[in-house]
Amino acid sequence: MATIWNIDPMHSEIQFKVKHLVISTVTGSFGEFSGKLEATKEDLTDAKITFEATIDSISTGNEQRDGHLKSDDFFGAEQHPKLTFESTSFEKKSDDEYTLKGNLTIKGTTKPVSLEVEYGGTATDAYGNTKAGFELKGKINRKDFGLTWNGVTEAGGVVVSDEVRLLMNVQLAKLVEETA
Repeated sequence: MATIWNIDPMHSEIQFKVKHLVISTVTGSFGEFSGKLEATKEDLTDAKITFEATIDSISTGNEQRDGHLKSDDFFGAEQHPKLTFESTSFEKKSDDEYTLKGNLTIKGTTKPVSLEVEYGGTATDAYGNTKAGFELKGKINRKDFGLTWNGVTEAGGVVVSDEVRLLMNVQLAKLVEETA
């Protein structure tokens, strides 16, 4: 019997962090996203996980920077409106730690990524819905996905780091259990 869980966007956040001028960190997030986990095993080790985020929903707290990120210099939102992820494995390391591997597609380029996952537990909300919480962390090189724009300061330093840290706190809502 398969159990399906959907991301609860009201209780989840999808963020990224990147160094600016190598001295400070800029945080961005996606406001529109969806995802699903489907598993037959209670420990979720056979989970199939899919995720997508809408590029136009990107926010860094600065409208000009957000516009630049949506442009062809970075995400190319007009031609590539979504970034997507599809899992290839979900390996249990301990009671509350997993490694999630899968294929991330950004700007038409697909690359394998590995994310560390911490399971926060399962609870029933005030409406009788079963929820599960997860925190995911990982790193990618933005240039691997065709996000190659950069500037150089007068001193010769780079404006934007190549390394991007991914941080996701997601709450999943148990949707249905289906018979196979």
